[in-house]
Amino acid sequence: MNRTDRLYALVEELRARAPRRVSARELAARYEVSSRTIERDISALQQAGVPIYADVGRSGGYTLDPERTLPPLNFTPAEAVAVAITLARAGGSPYSRSARTALHKIVTAMSAADSASARDLADRVRFLTPHDADAPPSVPSVLEEAVSARRVLRLGYVNGTGEESERDVEPVAFTCASLRWYLIGWCRLRGDTRIFRIDRIRRAALLDETAPERRYEEVMVKDAPLSYLTRRLEFV
Repeated sequence: MNRTDRLYALVEELRARAPRRVSARELAARYEVSSRTIERDISALQQAGVPIYADVGRSGGYTLDPERTLPPLNFTPAEAVAVAITLARAGGSPYSRSARTALHKIVTAMSAADSASARDLADRVRFLTPHDADAPPSVPSVLEEAVSARRVLRLGYVNGTGEESERDVEPVAFTCASLRWYLIGWCRLRGDTRIFRIDRIRRAALLDETAPERRYEEVMVKDAPLSYLTRRLEFV
């Protein structure tokens, strides 16, 4: 059994036995590898976001939270590659780090045969990038957390003329225009809505304060650029 198939099998084995715990020795015997190999595999799955928990000691072992994992999915190889293409183009966007773990979960939850077919099909897709192209600036994880948890941010920000200021901001939403990402928020320094270009944010820190709930439609009703059509991110 190759490593990809073994990783998939480990997740399925732990899901089937949950909430009971399984020792590394048991798993090693089942898959005919060493306990150290199982430990490395489990560590790789944990780093990819699979909710596997470990207890140390003689009666310890591994268990998996079945409510937070995907059952075997009926993704076709073409559908999986379509998702991979979309996520591959998410560089520099909010939650791009989560996009990588999401793709790993999708591939891990597919059957071994479909996963292998998807990888073969993905090998026939190529992206062309100029040699001198700059990587898109990534969205700091602290901004992602602020929007998700609705926490007030303290930003060090440089405007278009090079002037730097510090301000407390209530985050509302992310938006993208012309391949640049922006944070929309209520600026307490200005007492109004402001749109902050991500690559001009020099510092960002979470404050111990929950931001008031503000809807995009409320804060952007007068500031939305007339030359742009605003679209929601949709799941379907």
